[in-house]
Amino acid sequence: MTVLEAPQMNRQIKPPPRISFVSLGCPKALVDSERIITRLRAEGYELAREHAGADLVIVNTCGFLESAQQESLSNIGEALADNGKVIVTGCMGAEPEKIMAVHPAVLAITGPQQYESVLEAVHRAVPPQHDPYTDLIPPEGIKLTPRHYAYLKISEGCNNRCTFCIIPKLRGDLVSRLAADVLREAERLVNAGVKELLVISQDTSAYGVDIKYAASTWKDREVRAKFLDLSRELGEFGVWVRLHYVYPYPHVDDVIPLMADGKVLPYLDVPFQHASTHVLKRMRRPAAQEKTLERIRVWRDICPSLTIRSTFIVGFPGETDKDFEFLLEWLGEAELDRVGCFKYEPVAGATANDLAAPVPDEVKEERWNRFMARQQEISRKRLKRKVGNRERVIIDEVGPTVAKGRSKADAPQIDGAVYVASHRPLRVGEIATVKIERADDYDLHGTAVGY
Repeated sequence: MTVLEAPQMNRQIKPPPRISFVSLGCPKALVDSERIITRLRAEGYELAREHAGADLVIVNTCGFLESAQQESLSNIGEALADNGKVIVTGCMGAEPEKIMAVHPAVLAITGPQQYESVLEAVHRAVPPQHDPYTDLIPPEGIKLTPRHYAYLKISEGCNNRCTFCIIPKLRGDLVSRLAADVLREAERLVNAGVKELLVISQDTSAYGVDIKYAASTWKDREVRAKFLDLSRELGEFGVWVRLHYVYPYPHVDDVIPLMADGKVLPYLDVPFQHASTHVLKRMRRPAAQEKTLERIRVWRDICPSLTIRSTFIVGFPGETDKDFEFLLEWLGEAELDRVGCFKYEPVAGATANDLAAPVPDEVKEERWNRFMARQQEISRKRLKRKVGNRERVIIDEVGPTVAKGRSKADAPQIDGAVYVASHRPLRVGEIATVKIERADDYDLHGTAVGY
């Protein structure tokens, strides 16, 4: 027996503290959750599947819309009922009085991106029991997404002041990461088996403006913190790179050739929000311009396989019948591939609430239904064009006879799916070549013909 073995044998192993975690809201909040969980695991905490029996519950909240706040409050209430010891963080944590008014028993409340404050609150409630002999964290950190894809956050906060949005109030102004830091994280993820990087931020195309596009050393070269430069470097990893939350600033045009060359996916998530110039001005949307349709045509000329997804708001204060009809006409001309639509909700603290008379709820509902029906027609028509094509599909779920995956035109959880029949079992995370045999309103169906 060596001297080093004796302490190990006599050492009493205590069960590690267990944390139950709820992550609500957007992918940016999910990345925050991943960072918090990575820190907790590094300190020896384990994750629990259920609130009951855990030592503590953390709820990462969303606070953008009233409905999201109600969902957050409901989850906090459930955690308190099941466990009793709850720490709240995230966007709604920026307004702690709203939480305390409903749930005064929570142990602590922190705002978004306040990782250290969350850890301090956890330490006070449940001290860590880190064991360097047994606690191992993978270099890519803890991910809450499947192994084959990951969100890559390139900045925090936002410099825009859209009248319907309180994100700058909750998350602060734009704070960009150096390109080398982003690329090092991307490299770790790819080395760990990630095959799809989903680039996210609050305003992806504004990346680097706050640090004056500062260059940083990556490998043997200097890389500027610019949207185009970062996209080009990410394209060198040989995995799918999907760009989200890209405001349509003029320099976005420069990334389209990268898509045509296959460096990044031919996919742009552009939150247009509306088409009427009157509504866009009241929204104070950045890069709102009348030449958007022409730019879309040019993008598709350069990259015919380009998929454009977007989100819109109907029933914005002061939106007239004429504004809405113009939006429907614009939608028909733009023929966007993937579209989400929201009925305007008043957000406490948003200046939009007082800009004009509110649109009645029944009118919002009627406009939303008409909008979605129009987009359904467009989606059905565009998907039918893919019947007979061969598409590369990344597999997300497998079943006895049919697997579920996504083409290059589909982001996880927000877009459509491709249902794949195969002569052999497919594996989650593999990318198969699929012959498309039929299409419905939002999804494709086909058979794997290559692997």
